[in-house]
Amino acid sequence: MGGSLRPDLPEEDIARLRQQIDSCLEARGGEVAARNQATEIGRTYLSLSDKGRKRFLLLLADSYGVDHAAVRQAAKPLFDQKSEDALAAAERRLRQLLESPRIRLLRQFNGIAQGVKFLVDLRADILRFKRDAPRLGPLDQELRELLTSWFDAGFLELHAIDWEAPAALLEKLIAYEAVHEIKSWNDLKNRLDSDRRCYGFFHPAMPNEPLIFVEVALVSGIAGNVQELLDETAPAAVPEEADTAIFYSISNAQKGLAGVGFGEFLIKRVVNDLKAKFPRLKTFATLSPMPGFAAWLDDALKSGDIAVMLPAADALALKAKSGAQSSEAALIGLLETP
Repeated sequence: MGGSLRPDLPEEDIARLRQQIDSCLEARGGEVAARNQATEIGRTYLSLSDKGRKRFLLLLADSYGVDHAAVRQAAKPLFDQKSEDALAAAERRLRQLLESPRIRLLRQFNGIAQGVKFLVDLRADILRFKRDAPRLGPLDQELRELLTSWFDAGFLELHAIDWEAPAALLEKLIAYEAVHEIKSWNDLKNRLDSDRRCYGFFHPAMPNEPLIFVEVALVSGIAGNVQELLDETAPAAVPEEADTAIFYSISNAQKGLAGVGFGEFLIKRVVNDLKAKFPRLKTFATLSPMPGFAAWLDDALKSGDIAVMLPAADALALKAKSGAQSSEAALIGLLETP
């Protein structure tokens, strides 16, 4: 069944796909049968081309959303019921109707092998297609809410990643690094040296897939720039003597979890772990880029807000030291200096 539909999912195949989805939702053969059908639907999706996947998702968006007419009808008794039992029954009915059929379908994947990873990747597809197919917006919102509940920080496992980790995991660090490209295995080995730490959040349903990971350098004093930390020729420091932990890179590894925020929880957990293992650490800093900062600064300087950012004496001192024509130019030059 999984390979019976053509990759581009032409119109005549959509009717057959709809039958598969309806059968899974009806679950006439019981929960196990429904999950088996969900597995087949997942295989079908994975066999499709980009064009076919987009048509698949648009079918879910257009035909398997909340029945608004039924919701309005079910809401009426809430204002008429006199007894607590009748009111509770009306509330249960309304809650059932507010959960869309497509989410009931997608929820089935939680119970099958690799099902959670499938949904994470499926949402990554939705985010790609949504740019020119805004009808996918409600589907994206529902799936994001579902994934947020499954990827609550309390369910995540913090693991330190070192050079002894499985090669498959190390390859994923190279592939997923989003801030400072890992250029070689030697580069990666340097980032996992004795004076470096790498931590990642993992989910029990995706044990071999980092969700997000952070790279940390254990040093004495705050480094002036990230190039110092990435220098493969620099000798390794003694981590027990470090007084500063610099978080120089944090990467979200799963595009389908965009908007499911757990970066803050990762940093807090890592800080606590480092404090316990290295009591001399007193300072925690970051050299990670600040997305949007350059554009914000440019607008602020154009509007004359430098006086708010820098006291007059500091602005004059910066201008004199740099030799720039203006305090604004001096500030930009300072920030552009490695």
